[in-house]
Amino acid sequence: MTIHKITMPTPFAVGDVNAWLLKGDALTLFDAGTNTTESEQAMLNGLKEAGCRPEDVEQVILTHHHPDHAGLVGLFGNARLLGHRYNEPWLTRDEAFFEYHDRFYEECLIEEGVPESYIHWVRKMKRPVEYIGKRPLDGVLEDGEEVPGHPGWSVVETLGHAQSHLAFFNEQGGEMIGGDLILGKISSNPLIEPPLDPGQGRPRSLLLYNDSMRRVADLPVGVIHPGHGKDVRGIRELVESRLVQQKQRALAVRDMLAEGPKTIFELTKRLFPQAYERELGLTLSETIGQTDWLVAEGLASETRKEDGVLHYEKV
Repeated sequence: MTIHKITMPTPFAVGDVNAWLLKGDALTLFDAGTNTTESEQAMLNGLKEAGCRPEDVEQVILTHHHPDHAGLVGLFGNARLLGHRYNEPWLTRDEAFFEYHDRFYEECLIEEGVPESYIHWVRKMKRPVEYIGKRPLDGVLEDGEEVPGHPGWSVVETLGHAQSHLAFFNEQGGEMIGGDLILGKISSNPLIEPPLDPGQGRPRSLLLYNDSMRRVADLPVGVIHPGHGKDVRGIRELVESRLVQQKQRALAVRDMLAEGPKTIFELTKRLFPQAYERELGLTLSETIGQTDWLVAEGLASETRKEDGVLHYEKV
């Protein structure tokens, strides 16, 4: 069994993205870069270095639906496309889902106390779908399943950074194909995304992300092949360090709440005074993560006012 890294450029601030070609009983590509000419050329070059062509790939498996990972799925016409069921509305451009998606964010902005003058940000909350490939899934992967064509590799649901996020673990070799769950240089942003089932309410993305990191840290993972950057080792220590940093960030927000109740938007302006207008979606997600953590730990309370706006107060 051989694993081969293919690195491609993206038009996003995160920089280059990795795909992983795994040779076993099936030739499988994990992730598919961005739907750009530059990414496609890098993909073709990487496949050639590995001694194969797009038509040789038998299955493409997505770690998640974000546009730097799900872009070139249309390049692999002979391959089955597999992943979490949450990928499907993005890959098929499901209009009903997209309408629900926009309503979800409008409701979130109201809850967060964001002024009406910022409501245009709803359009920016949608991932740039032109960079995502367009073809339906051929199969859905569930937590705990064996990866088709790769005995010994299992599917690990690792939600948080995305509502579609999966990792893939080979216990015998201690290897994991980890997507954006645990990167070497930075923590992934646990993005606020609508659940497939509107009845479930807003996912607590940071809490899901922390649980996913803990789950992986408890596995005998020696190396993670990540979606960005170099291989990651020392997983348990890295996760413990990031959870401590997370606690410190949340406690700093709790100190702000000592001054009196605040909305998410008010906290976001305090936390990101230079960035919140430029990156409102990302900064709101970060702030919501801190308040979710504080509420879960019993260190803050969440109260909905008559206008629908949530206020947070130190406990």
